[in-house]
Amino acid sequence: MSQEIHSQYDSILILDFGSQYSHLITRRCRELNVYCEMLPCTQKMADLTWKPKGIVLSGSPYSVYDDVAPRVDPAVFDMGVPVLGICYGLQEIAWNHGGRVDPHDTREYGHATIQVVQTGNAMCDALFANLGHDLTVWMSHGDQLSKMPDNFEIIGHTTTAPYAAIAHKEKPFYGVQFHAEVTHTVCGKAILENFVDRICHCQRNWTMETFIDKEVARIREMVGPEGRVIGAISGGVDSSVAARIMHEAIGDRFHAIMVDNGVLRMDEAKQVHEMLSEHLGVQLTVVDASDLFLERLKDVEDPERKRKIIGNTFIEVFEREAERLEKEAEAHNAKYEYLLQGTLYPDVIESISFKGPSATIKTHHNVGGLLEDMKLKLIEPLRELFKDEVRELGKLLGIPEHLVMRHPFPGPGLAIRILGPVTREQVKLLQQADKIYIEEIHKAGVYSEISQAFAVLLPVRAVGVQGDKRTYDQVIALRAAQTTDFMTATWYPFEYQLLSRISNRITNEVQGVNRVVLDVSSKPPATIEWL
Repeated sequence: MSQEIHSQYDSILILDFGSQYSHLITRRCRELNVYCEMLPCTQKMADLTWKPKGIVLSGSPYSVYDDVAPRVDPAVFDMGVPVLGICYGLQEIAWNHGGRVDPHDTREYGHATIQVVQTGNAMCDALFANLGHDLTVWMSHGDQLSKMPDNFEIIGHTTTAPYAAIAHKEKPFYGVQFHAEVTHTVCGKAILENFVDRICHCQRNWTMETFIDKEVARIREMVGPEGRVIGAISGGVDSSVAARIMHEAIGDRFHAIMVDNGVLRMDEAKQVHEMLSEHLGVQLTVVDASDLFLERLKDVEDPERKRKIIGNTFIEVFEREAERLEKEAEAHNAKYEYLLQGTLYPDVIESISFKGPSATIKTHHNVGGLLEDMKLKLIEPLRELFKDEVRELGKLLGIPEHLVMRHPFPGPGLAIRILGPVTREQVKLLQQADKIYIEEIHKAGVYSEISQAFAVLLPVRAVGVQGDKRTYDQVIALRAAQTTDFMTATWYPFEYQLLSRISNRITNEVQGVNRVVLDVSSKPPATIEWL
């Protein structure tokens, strides 16, 4: 981020120690209209070209007492700004101030109740100000403080964690053992609001309108007055918003490409072409490469191999299309050098160590599946945004409501919702089941209450009875998740009658399916997609 932005907006610095939740801290602060920037935990304060109003130390999969544990620059505590440590961040603060951390016999994972302790010290009590005495929070730790750091007070405890929240007696340093950034911590946003507002005294003037202006200017500068961009379009909200921003920045020098990879939803390519052409006015070419994709996916069951194959094949097709477009544009002396992707931040932090030592959960086709020798340069305007931010952005850009609120669809498509080999027959079966599922939740008026709904084809068969005959057919699992940020999620509580209609229609109308099951897993411990 440029020095100009930091001169205009008060900023919070997030130091990432590798937690899967690290960017939720950024998201929560942005919800408060406070600009945040995330940097790796290895960032040296002497090399920082701007001074934050406050610093947050994230969680981590490491233990502070490990030899390979990531360490914060001790200069963080000499900058004269407030510091908040979350989970591992609390332990890192304690470690730097004479405290001790040890593994604990009782692991806290999930909801817990923390009792707030009023110290009578206004600075210590500021973090939990006006929040009450008993707070419902989300824990995820096996280590905890066994000895308090020097000059710190206890400001909260649970039945198993006596030092669940601490504060320095004289300096604005705070630590909480729970994850204030996840939605499961009911008062988490209010805690962060106390930190950025009451403790850091930040001006709350960062908005999505500001983001649009910044990103359009950045794209224009990157591409230049003559550069051209080819776009990876799926028809989902992410790629549609990315396409709209690109069109806003460079107009007709942007050409969108949609690849029919053979594992799209039923009639997807046709519908996307109509929607983008009619509503967004974007130049769009649909390329039918289904034979190529399905041939390469033949007999492949491993989900990571599927993602890699699809990612690599996508890039090959895009490069081929870019070469074709270049030949057509030779008369204008044009060249396509860039590839637009609608990558979001959850894609990034679940795939690679983006900024800090994040643990890899799974590879996304448009992050970890790219070719090493790829010729096109990537432009990813949404790379550090979350889904709800993208939806807000889409509305500001004038994208119709039904497009903005459409449920996400993964780049690898139905290939990662078929738990086994991908064939045309399996794709057709899943397309039919998924279409019925989505139709029914639309009819019931609950589509907008669900963040993501889809069917999964399981790699098992079950005995059934249909038409007085024994069947031995396949099983469909239904997934419906509720979330705001797609980093944490709960399953949607369907009414019985709706589930009954969905199940009856699928088993009656989809040949080869005789059983339907419901996924009732939250994230964590599960991910939203099955593969």
